[in-house]
Amino acid sequence: MNFTYPKNERLKSKTTIGLLFSEGKSVSKYPLRLVYRQAEAGSEEKIKIGVSVSKKYFKKAVDRNYFKRVLRETYRLNKHLLWDNLEQPYSFMFFYQTKDRLSYEEINTKTIQLFEKFLLQINKTPDSENKTEI
Repeated sequence: MNFTYPKNERLKSKTTIGLLFSEGKSVSKYPLRLVYRQAEAGSEEKIKIGVSVSKKYFKKAVDRNYFKRVLRETYRLNKHLLWDNLEQPYSFMFFYQTKDRLSYEEINTKTIQLFEKFLLQINKTPDSENKTEI
C-alpha cells in the first residue's frame, strides 16, 4: 500500500464540496465527522478527501493548521482501510469538531473507528435491517 496523500486525492472542487454539503451523508465518531458522497462514475480517483477544522473552536490559524495536519496524517496512514473496501469512487470531507485538544494517538484511534463505522454504514443493505433470524 502506498502511504501517500498526493495532490490528485485532495478535494478542491467547489461544486463537489457544495454537493457534499447538500446531498452528502454523514458518520461521526466523537470528535471526528466524515461527510461522504458517492462520486460520479467517470471520476479518475477512487477517493477525494478534504479536511476542515472550525474557526469556532480554534481562533488561531496555527492551531487549526496543526489539527488539519494531524487529520491528513491519520488519513494517510489509515487510507488502506478505505481503499481496500471501496468499489465505487467517493468524495469525503473530514472534520475535527471539538475544542478539546486530543493527542495524535487519540485522533488516530478515532480515525480508524470512524473509517470502520463508515464501511459498515455503506455496506448495510436496506433489506438486512428488516430480516429476523428464525
